[in-house]
Amino acid sequence: MQITTFTVGPFSQNTYLIENADEAILIDPGFFDPREYEPLQDHLSASGKTLLAVLLTHAHVDHVLGLDKVLKNHDVPVYLNHTDLHLWENFPNQARMFGFNSPGFDFVPEPLDEMTGFQLGKFTFDVLYTPGHSPDHISLYFKDDEILIAGDALFRESIGRTDLYEGNFEQLAASIREKLYTLPDATTVYSGHGPSTTIGHEKVNNAFVKMK
Repeated sequence: MQITTFTVGPFSQNTYLIENADEAILIDPGFFDPREYEPLQDHLSASGKTLLAVLLTHAHVDHVLGLDKVLKNHDVPVYLNHTDLHLWENFPNQARMFGFNSPGFDFVPEPLDEMTGFQLGKFTFDVLYTPGHSPDHISLYFKDDEILIAGDALFRESIGRTDLYEGNFEQLAASIREKLYTLPDATTVYSGHGPSTTIGHEKVNNAFVKMK
């Protein structure tokens, strides 16, 4: 499995393209400027791989800014956890809070519930419900490749902010300890912002959430 990172937008958000031999899935398209989107489209065109879907770890503005650009070129489903759709439904208000204008979206994403062994094409991964940064937050664990897409739950030696809508530090800490720190130490963590890390490194070095 191959992972390509596109660090984009005014918040330096990490958008991930995950590929196997002939398929791809896109996670958290944060492309703000059309010029940021072009490398993704060029990459897909050159590879000839089929984009199967867009997955959202959560619906904060910086993780969905580029969704409209992707959907103009690819007729694919979008997946989002449905525990709380407030962020999705109020995307135009979110955008205005940060100085952007957006009409929002005229569809509801496919539900992405917590489960083991979710399948998209030849991809198989676990969906972990990890709220605290946002009430709809999920993380994606590719067990066979020892890879975790953590969104804004867990960063290298840090964690996601908890001062936005329905943010809760205690809930986020529980999500990290119970859902993420229980993964193998060698698991590589790809976060929504900043560099990658490992579960083992965070259990020892993360000052915000320590193992009890």
